[in-house]
Amino acid sequence: MVTLEVVTSKNAMIFKGVRLRALRDTPSAFSSTYADESQLADTEWAQRVAQWSGKRSRTYLAMDAASPCGIVSGFFDQDDSARAHLVSMWVVPTHRRLGIGAQLVNAIVDWASAEGARTLRLIVTSNNDGAIEFYQSLGFSITAKIGRYRNDPALNDLEMVRSIS
Repeated sequence: MVTLEVVTSKNAMIFKGVRLRALRDTPSAFSSTYADESQLADTEWAQRVAQWSGKRSRTYLAMDAASPCGIVSGFFDQDDSARAHLVSMWVVPTHRRLGIGAQLVNAIVDWASAEGARTLRLIVTSNNDGAIEFYQSLGFSITAKIGRYRNDPALNDLEMVRSIS
C-alpha cells in the first residue's frame, strides 16, 4: 500500500534522492536540471525542504513501504492567495498507472483547498502528452498561456488550470 508523507527535515535526504531521480528520469518535465540540483549540498537540500514544506507550501513523498515512489509539491501564488501551483510531480516508472499520480495530485488539491485556494495551476512541457492527458483526466484544462521551456527552445510550457471546490 502506498502512503503519502509530508517532506520534513527527517526525510530530507529521501526527498533529495527522489527529486534527483525524477530529474534524471524525465529531464524535460522539469524547469530545473539534474546537473544543477545534483551539485547542491545537503545543507541546501535541508533549506529547500523548509521552503517546499513551509507555511504556504507543501511537498509529499509517495512511499511504497520504505521505498519512495513519487513526489509532488504545491505552493501558493505570491500575488493571489486564491491560486495555488502544482509543481515537481513525478512517479517512478515501475509505479505509473497505479493511481499514485492521482493520489499525489489530490493531496495537493486537498491541501490547497483547506488553505483557501480556489484554483490550481500547473505548467506542463508541450511534448509530454501522457502528462497532459493525465492532468486532463483530473479536471485540468489547457489555457491560452504558452511560454518557452527554458531548457529547450524547441519546446513550450503549457499552462493548465482547474478549479478547486
